[in-house]
Amino acid sequence: MKITRKEFLHVAGLAAAGAGAARAVQASSCADPAAPQASPTAKRWGMVIDFQKCRAGSDCDDCLHACSAAHNIPDIADRQREVKWVWKERYEKVFPFQQSDYTRRAYEGHPLPVLCNQCASPACVRVCPTAATWKREDGIVMMDFHRCIGCRYCMAACPYGSRSFNWSDPRPHIRNLTAEFPTRTKGVVEKCNFCEERLANGRVPACVEACRQKAIVFGDLNDEKSAVRRLLRARHSIQRQPELGTGPSVFYLV
Repeated sequence: MKITRKEFLHVAGLAAAGAGAARAVQASSCADPAAPQASPTAKRWGMVIDFQKCRAGSDCDDCLHACSAAHNIPDIADRQREVKWVWKERYEKVFPFQQSDYTRRAYEGHPLPVLCNQCASPACVRVCPTAATWKREDGIVMMDFHRCIGCRYCMAACPYGSRSFNWSDPRPHIRNLTAEFPTRTKGVVEKCNFCEERLANGRVPACVEACRQKAIVFGDLNDEKSAVRRLLRARHSIQRQPELGTGPSVFYLV
């Protein structure tokens, strides 16, 4: 059967468009937002918390207040609906499987700061259906509040309880509103972002800057000369449930 030149070009155009669409679908379906991008110069931001120094100032909550002020975190008294980025938990709850008789006597009952662990293999990223949470090349696990649909799959997947859900409009519960960080809305999830907006301006995270005990140290885990790497070489450190394979970027010196 003969076809005209016009019909041939029409069919060829449809075929090319279909092939292009297929390639686009294949690319989008194969892309893994959790996979680290290959870059020999990529940093991996990490944090080291010295429990000994932090315990010396156990009545100090400067790191919590600084984080709340910098990120417009609402102050909600109801523990079932509270929003938290950095908060304190007792040692035995943070490290339930790190307790020998000796460590239990030494640390039991003492609070220490906890936050998102910025995991190397974050479970939250894998389960998010809209890619509202993803991992940057430098290791920071991010949140896009506009893409979040409030399904809370990420909260269920996170083994550390590091994510909070806005059950109501958070803005009436913000004491001192700052224009430097966006407020959130009802129905979205949020968490610590290692102060990525401050890092972009060459500043350290707010909790690090505010800690009067100098118990929180921040730096590049890929740099052997960084302060965090020096501390990890010199002192014994533990992580929160590393056996889960998440690869936490937050270390605690004990």
